Amino acid sequence: MNIVTGNLLAHDAACIVNPWNVNLFPRWLFHPGGVTAQLKKTAGPAPFRELARHGWLNPGSAVLTAGGVLNKPIIHVAGLNLLWRSSESIVSRCTASALALADERGLASMAMPLIGAGTGGLTTEQSLRAIRVAAEASGSACELSVVLWDGSRCP
Repeated sequence: MNIVTGNLLAHDAACIVNPWNVNLFPRWLFHPGGVTAQLKKTAGPAPFRELARHGWLNPGSAVLTAGGVLNKPIIHVAGLNLLWRSSESIVSRCTASALALADERGLASMAMPLIGAGTGGLTTEQSLRAIRVAAEASGSACELSVVLWDGSRCP
């Protein structure tokens, strides 16, 4: 696992991870923030229409969609529970699910943001610890880069 600073969407990886959150509000009322908002601006609506067809995502699960205009696949993980909180357990399951999906699809590398930090209530250290533990336990062939945001805009 590599830890880098930069813009997740500009990272040179075969796929990126979007921390998609469980949401009880109708989609038309929901205005996403963070990675999802930047991803919608860059990739367009197609990946999110495809994601909607998968239905409810349980915390820790992962779904792969096409990347729209981004031109690389997106693995969406459910990093928060219904109360919009996360835990190291959820982050570990998200990481393991994303890596398993990347291996299944033959994706050699993945760029992932912190999961569960910020809105989810975890610290940077807690999120990184959970990601590291899951990545080491997974035995995945996928090269994982955790991208810490540097404040730059979408590419």
